[in-house]
Order: sequence, then structure tokens, then C-alpha cells
Amino acid sequence: MAWRGTPRVAARLRLLRRPAATAGRRGIASCIDPSAGLTEEQKEFQKVALDFATKEMAPHMAEWDQKEIFPVETMRKAAQLGFGGIYVKPDVGGSGLSRLDTSIIFEALSTGCTSTTAYMSIHNMCVWMIDTFGNEEQRRKFCPSLCSMEKLASYCLTEPGSGSDAASLLTSARRKGDTYVLNGSKAFISGGGDTDVYVVMCRTGGPGPKGISCLVLEKGTPGLSFGKKEKKVGWNSQPTRAVIFEDCVVPVGNRLGAEGQGFSIAMKGLNGGRINIASCSLGAAHASVLLAQEHLTVRKQFGEPLANNQYLRFRLAEMATRLVAARLMVRNAARALQDGREDAAVLCSMAKLFATDECFAICNQALQMHGGYGYLKDYAVQQFVRDIRVHQILEGTNEVMRMIVARNLLQG
Repeated sequence: MAWRGTPRVAARLRLLRRPAATAGRRGIASCIDPSAGLTEEQKEFQKVALDFATKEMAPHMAEWDQKEIFPVETMRKAAQLGFGGIYVKPDVGGSGLSRLDTSIIFEALSTGCTSTTAYMSIHNMCVWMIDTFGNEEQRRKFCPSLCSMEKLASYCLTEPGSGSDAASLLTSARRKGDTYVLNGSKAFISGGGDTDVYVVMCRTGGPGPKGISCLVLEKGTPGLSFGKKEKKVGWNSQPTRAVIFEDCVVPVGNRLGAEGQGFSIAMKGLNGGRINIASCSLGAAHASVLLAQEHLTVRKQFGEPLANNQYLRFRLAEMATRLVAARLMVRNAARALQDGREDAAVLCSMAKLFATDECFAICNQALQMHGGYGYLKDYAVQQFVRDIRVHQILEGTNEVMRMIVARNLLQG
């Protein structure tokens, strides 16, 4: 059976590259036009990413999901366009773009495959951490091959016993001469087992955040192993495994920053990671709105198109409104992070909370509008729902995002 979602996704995405005045006879594509308010240069980045999503990702999205394929070669093609190190400095192979540019690109790519784009966003975060907190030797050693995606990276913070309470992590790194001996395990690691570089948060000191440091491990290090490949609801185009350290010997020269700086590095990485994952949510929601718009137009019940039903028209309008509101919030936070504003971290948390909640609701409503068809894997909308659900959990759960916002409001 031909998969009915991908051709429709690709066809609808092509509307986004038309001028706003011709983006659709009913105007829906223009009122949610993701290029609104962007500079000409940003529109070019966006167009390149949308073209790539349409031609290289959307046609394979269902197969990658169903067969659990990690599309390494496709990601390397994306890296040739500069998407392997988007906000990494150019002297080590990065594109040197802003956080807003990055958000625009990830939103566009996510319309083609949210799961694959989400992994790319994590990879980009890891490369940025090495670029920003590494010394020159570390930057030159790791960043060029990561920016080209010749090598792939994983972020290792979460543990079986420390998820939201990340500062309580137990993975230990005991100093022994000019090395650390690493023991412990990490859980739910995107790319685990298939990637080449692991950015690991571990305990080199006492309890709490100040006892945490950041080490970079390479695949093949003796004592580094992996758990079984997890079976997931979504995000099936990227493998997820536990990462296990048993007397792993890591050179002190692989430590990013100073001892005790690891938790700060992890949180600064996550500020950008929250914008990135929110941007992936925007792409999934945008594609879902387009699919819902098409379905309401072509599907007939009670002798007329569903688009004539006032209730469904109002729900579509609400979906579009929430999408645009979420996009504005994400882009505002991206600008704040780029500018180094004092309120950037809390704005990133607010954007992640709002965008991932609202975009999941949009995708879920789009599935509902498809009726029984929306529950079939022949239709793309169900995959957007499954892939986007985890965005409310990772990069800091949305409950933790609420805690961060409330703390900022109530701090004396």
C-alpha cells in the first residue's frame, strides 16, 4: 500500500516557498507563513532547509519510522548545506549562524521528518558545547568532523535515577594521574551506540551541581558499552540506548572547562536545546495544519466538504493562531539567547513549555480531524503526533519548565 502522507506533506510544503500573495487561494498558508518577518538572508536559509525537507526527508519519513532506520547519509547531505554545526564558529567548520537562524532551519527541516531533525538538533547542541567550552586543541580535534557529520554526537546527562533532578547524578569520574576513571550509566541517550562522540556529565567532586564536570568520550574507549535499543512510541529514526561506563579511562585533556563546571555547561547547552526542540515542534505542527487543511477540503460527509462545517473551521483557525503564537514566542527566546539577555534562560523555558504543549495539541487535533484515517500509519499526521509527544518530556520536562518560570517570577 502506498503511504498517503508523504506526497501530501511534500505537496503542501511546496506552498511555503511561494510568495505570500499566492500561497493558497484560501489564504491559510499565508496567514501561517513561517517566513513572515524574516530578513532576505533568513528566507534563503529557510528555503534551502524546506527544499531539503521536501526532497530528502519527507519521502522517506514513514520508512525510517517503520523500519527504525537511522538516516546517517541523509544527515551528512544536510551537513553539506551547513546544518551539522549551525551555530558553531566557522573556523572549525561551523556555519556561524544565530540562534534565530537555527530555529528557522530546524522548524523547516522538521516538516520533513521531526524525529531525524530532533536528533540533528541534539548533535548541534553537543558540537556547540565543545566549540564554546573546549580549548583550541579540543575544538580542532572534535568539531570539524562533527560539523560535517562524518562523526555523530550524543548528549549524556540523564541517568536511571536522575532525570529532572539532574544535579543528583551518580556517574563518577575518579582522577588518576592525567586520566579519569569513569563508572556509571546514562539512560535514554539519543544516538547511543550508533554515534561516535559522547558528551558526558559526571561527578568529579562532592554532591550537588558544583561536583559535576563534563568529559568527552569517543566510541571504542575500553569499558564503554551500550544497552539494548529501546522500542519507542516515536522518534524511531534515531536509536535510543543506555550508555554504560565500566572503568573507562578518559584523558584529563578530554574535560571541557574546569572541574565543577559541568552542570553549568549542561544547562547552557540545554537553553539552546530547548529552543531547538521547540522549533522542531513548530515544524511538525505546521505540517499538521497543512494536512488538516487539505483533509477538510477534500473529505465529504453529509453531502458536503468538512471545510463547510463551522465547528471544524473554528478549530482550524485556533490551530493556526496557536501555531503563530508559539512561533513568535520561540523566536523571541532565540533572540534573547543570542543577545545574552539576563532573562534568556527563563524565556527559553517559557518557549519550550508553550510551544511543545501547543504544537502537540495542534498535531493531535489534526489527527482528530482526519477521523479514523488519522489513526492509520498510511497517513502522515499520526507520525507527527507520535514524534512530537516526547518533546514535552525531554530537554527538561514541561513541569520543570513551569518550576523555572515560577521561580523567576517569585524570586525576591
